[in-house]
Amino acid sequence: MKKGLLKNLKIVFISTYPPRQCGLATFSFDLVKAICELQGQALDHNETVQVIALTDIPGAYDYPKEVIFEINEQRRLDYLEAAHFINSSDLDVVCLQHEFGIFGGKYGIRVLDLLKNLRKPVVATLHMVPGVLKGPTKKRSDILRLVCYHSTFVATMTRKAVELLINLYGIPPGKIRMIPHGAPDVPFFRPSEYKGKIGAEGRPVILTFGLIGPRKGLEVAIKAMVSVVREFPDVLYIILGVTHSRVLKRFGDKYRLSLERLVKENGLEKCVRFHNEFVSPDELITYLAAADIYLAPYRSKEQTSSGTLTQALACGKAIISTPSWYAQELLDNGRGHLVPFGNSRAMAEEIVYLLRNERERTSLGRQAHQYARGMIWPRVARRYLTLFERALK
Repeated sequence: MKKGLLKNLKIVFISTYPPRQCGLATFSFDLVKAICELQGQALDHNETVQVIALTDIPGAYDYPKEVIFEINEQRRLDYLEAAHFINSSDLDVVCLQHEFGIFGGKYGIRVLDLLKNLRKPVVATLHMVPGVLKGPTKKRSDILRLVCYHSTFVATMTRKAVELLINLYGIPPGKIRMIPHGAPDVPFFRPSEYKGKIGAEGRPVILTFGLIGPRKGLEVAIKAMVSVVREFPDVLYIILGVTHSRVLKRFGDKYRLSLERLVKENGLEKCVRFHNEFVSPDELITYLAAADIYLAPYRSKEQTSSGTLTQALACGKAIISTPSWYAQELLDNGRGHLVPFGNSRAMAEEIVYLLRNERERTSLGRQAHQYARGMIWPRVARRYLTLFERALK
């Protein structure tokens, strides 16, 4: 292996990618950018990191220079052509970002058309690992097992995912690496200094952000606010984010409209604010900096990654979350508070407790911020580069 390989290694990422509004796209952009910086290159003038973008609406996105190929997620021939393109190129390693919803075919089976035809080493990042092998979930799990089979290494973000891959899927332990979800490298914020920037000066602020859909459990959080308002009449709960494109395509904006009705029915118009926008990274940091509490009321236990929770942790927030697998590990050892799924009363009690106790909020935030130093993007990118090098060997 030649000296300086990490710097010269040529990598292609296969993922959704900005300007597509998608959590996976944001993850991939942050990781690609961090790797370029480690290799001493600017993202828009780099010679070693490229992207093949998965596209749901052909021709809809003005992709940046690093995107060299587009796959129409529903077109099988595009997957085969992408494999041929990679095989005939001087690229060294493929980094596949895997989530069932971004690939075409039933349960995202089109990803196998790509993987079966690749002749370069593949590192697959698994953003979801189902924990039940029956019914429809079994079909997805069979696809995931084949993704692992056709990959040189697979990267996961939780100990639970590693356990499932070994014990439930039969993946050899030597093929699995646990690499944390990356996080921004930001200072510890004092919310009072940022509230004015989001129009919330002098008010206790609770924040939830991310793409909106029924799995977010936002109706539970809104119901919790009924009790919170009795104790803190000036509280402000901000729900920041647009409706997920797949939810819009299948159901329209029914879920968001149902949330708005719930707010009106409970007389919460002055304390619940919807920001229907996909904000820039800098704007998002401002919202997080201004928040006293980050609230994650999500409904799914089988969540093995979460960019929203990771960013809240990195920004030093006092976090209240339902106990998904990811949240249990991220908030372990007193880094946050967990409440049962669907329990608005328990959620309200935790919110009131933390709003009453500034010292506890600050302590939680500092623990979270300190823990997240091990997850900042440069450190995560270095671990991926090391894994890419090993995959090439």
